[in-house]
Amino acid sequence: MLGSALNPINSSVIATTLVAVGSAFGVGSAATASLVAALYLASAIGQPAMGKLAEVFGPRRVFLGGLVLVALGGVLGTVAVNMPMLVAARVVLGVGTSAGYPTAMMIIRAWSQERPAGRTGGALGALAIAGQVTAAVGLPLGGLLIAIGGWRVTYVMNLPLAAIGLILTLVWVPRDPRTGRTRWASLVRDLDPGGLILFAGTIASLLYVLGNLEHPNWVVVSLCGVMLICFVLWELWVGKPFIDVGLIARNRALTGTYVRVAVTFLLNYTILFGLTQWLVESRALSAGQTGLVMLPMSVIAIVISMPFARRNLIRSSLVVTAIAAIVGTTSLLTFTTNTPMWVLVVVPTIFGIMSGLGMIGNQAALYRQAPAENVGVAAGLMRTFMYLGAILSSGLISVSFGDNATDAGLHSIVIALIALALVLAVLTATGLRRLGNFSPPS
Repeated sequence: MLGSALNPINSSVIATTLVAVGSAFGVGSAATASLVAALYLASAIGQPAMGKLAEVFGPRRVFLGGLVLVALGGVLGTVAVNMPMLVAARVVLGVGTSAGYPTAMMIIRAWSQERPAGRTGGALGALAIAGQVTAAVGLPLGGLLIAIGGWRVTYVMNLPLAAIGLILTLVWVPRDPRTGRTRWASLVRDLDPGGLILFAGTIASLLYVLGNLEHPNWVVVSLCGVMLICFVLWELWVGKPFIDVGLIARNRALTGTYVRVAVTFLLNYTILFGLTQWLVESRALSAGQTGLVMLPMSVIAIVISMPFARRNLIRSSLVVTAIAAIVGTTSLLTFTTNTPMWVLVVVPTIFGIMSGLGMIGNQAALYRQAPAENVGVAAGLMRTFMYLGAILSSGLISVSFGDNATDAGLHSIVIALIALALVLAVLTATGLRRLGNFSPPS
């Protein structure tokens, strides 16, 4: 659980360091934003890549290697003397923390195959809740660490976390089966470096396009399309693909889960970032007051996830997620600069329900739908779709708000979110029918 929490906590803590880092190195917000972009990009590519490595070398080995990278990234960020060095530290942290989630899913799957009568709902739920808890405490934790020792402490924190993870893994996680000596040519075929390079190029260009919707660069848009076509053709041709796009195309249930995840987290991040910006700029709340208004959203996400995860209520989780998305988005139409404070606190909690149960339900659905031998890459790819939703949310917010977050801008975002909520409801209805075609792994 600790390993899967390292990525979300680093993703949320970084938001509190940007101003201090800019002051330390004498750079503006555009330069410090590259730290966020570097982490997102490395994580979006690194999650399925680490899943692939875990399928070849074993989840325990890859997770231990990821923890070493986390420690290295922490050291590099602590001693950084310029922005390029700090960006490099974020890339290393992004790749290292990406090992946690796909390897955890593989370990749970292996455990369930050894114990057919065992219940995996609790373990899967704990995996999701760990990420939600750390993401929720990331912002206040980052502020506390900066107050105590400055922004470098947010990098130092990765050293004890990596050390604890290494010790617990060596003691408690079963050893991976011996792989034997493998020839280099066979290893290259198993890892599919060509597919990984094309995937990385596709995701990098796609993230750029999604993050710059207000001023699209058509050259990059064209490059993204070409890279995507080349990636798909390569993966269909190669013997052992990095991502089996043919299988995903045939497995419509799994494809639907990926799309639901992207839509759910597009909704979630648009509310998290867009509503926060509106509260500060339009309602003139301080950063501290805004944090208190949004805090119940994270608390509700954690609390409501527990009973649904413990009982492995996949269908109920997905249905309630879709309902919460529709109710929450339509409720936002009432928001103006004169909206009572209690309404500003209550309505975001509806999105906490959506966020918490959306992760629980879709994660459990993926666990059912992904082939046992590909669960590492499949789990990592789900995280990639989450990051795509996060990046697209920033583009939607930028296009709608422009220079200032006004009531009119908020309502234009809400109209788009209502449409997305309806799309999510349709995807959920079709997904529930397909979910019945799959049985839990034995």
